[in-house]
Amino acid sequence: MSDQLAILGGNPVRSEDYPPWPDIDEVTETCVAEAVRSGQWGGFPFPGPNTLRFALRFAALHDVRHAVPMANGTVTMEVALKALGIGWGDEVIVPALTFSATAYAPMAAGALPVIVDVSPDTLAIDPDAVEAAITPRTKAILPVHLGQVMADMDRLTEIAARHDLSIVEDCAHSHGKQWRGRSAGAIAEFGSFSHQSSKILTSGEGGTLTTNDDRLAELAASIIDCGRAKGSNSEQGTFGANYRLSELQAAALAAQVEKLEDQIAERSASAAYFEELIVDVEGVRLLTVDERVTRRSFYRYIVCIEPDAFAGVGNGLLCDALDAEGIECWEGYPSLTRDPLFQPWLSRLPVAVEHADRLQPDVWDCPVSDLAGSRQTVYLDENIFRAGPKGIEDTVAAFRKISQSASELRSLTNET
Repeated sequence: MSDQLAILGGNPVRSEDYPPWPDIDEVTETCVAEAVRSGQWGGFPFPGPNTLRFALRFAALHDVRHAVPMANGTVTMEVALKALGIGWGDEVIVPALTFSATAYAPMAAGALPVIVDVSPDTLAIDPDAVEAAITPRTKAILPVHLGQVMADMDRLTEIAARHDLSIVEDCAHSHGKQWRGRSAGAIAEFGSFSHQSSKILTSGEGGTLTTNDDRLAELAASIIDCGRAKGSNSEQGTFGANYRLSELQAAALAAQVEKLEDQIAERSASAAYFEELIVDVEGVRLLTVDERVTRRSFYRYIVCIEPDAFAGVGNGLLCDALDAEGIECWEGYPSLTRDPLFQPWLSRLPVAVEHADRLQPDVWDCPVSDLAGSRQTVYLDENIFRAGPKGIEDTVAAFRKISQSASELRSLTNET
């Protein structure tokens, strides 16, 4: 292995590809082909046979009474909030460090997302910041189980109960993860999962809502099926739209879900090995995974770098250097307060206009999220953790190589 960084012309640490994603197999091909031959491609009538088969399996895997598949993992959160009766004039508390969909969903339901900071050790929503942000208009909390961590569901559940708030768990990264033996998505009123192309249970697009509440499940199913009445509410429809999942996507999910538990176990074991090795690399900080997380699962594995240990280089250039070394990664989400596509203080929602004074960017301060998103976070692709010990060893070697040559990497900052 050359000591010169690959981004500067040296040989990469890893020359072979990591395992591809999605994990295509004959079972999935057969299931989708059978759905094609059936002629029932769309989602109506809801649920179709593949959708129902997947929903039952997904619910069993997450120890919930109901799973409601739908078009994507953004619609899931919007539908959850609408089913909870949240809309115009209401506020929903969301973390600053997340994909914009988490904050978009309340706006799609007509509510205002109130952005709060995350805890520095976990990068999950800070319960103290949540409590400080509660107003008479607050109706829900939308925590994100980011990467390999989970939000503190004990604290959040206690806060929600004391203030009569609902919780919708954003589990887009967390299929199969558990908190004190309870599955992500089974702790609060709703859990929202994504099946977008890169997620660890995918059908290209799609999402699933989980809940233990029969009435909420019926409302969610009605909302996504053009408002058609469901179950015990068979005489009364709701205001809805067509957010159904297609039978072709459901067929793929029904096949892929059978592999999920083995894939979770493989990634979890590889993550433990990574944590053993990476501690010797200066400037790389592991997130704290709470001991109450009793089953680990992750979409991407997140670490933080200390730029000072990398000659002042931030996460963007570091990720470019890792990519050049053959390590697939990404710098992660920017803080929502710094995302040019999402500025709630510019919203024309009535509640935003009324509270414009507390929605200005100089007031909307999330320093932990701002620093992490702009300088520190590195999201390692999940397939690194499906490549055996060598996949982990190569990743750690690439970090070490870059750390030792950080001053050379620094020279690129004057050229870009």
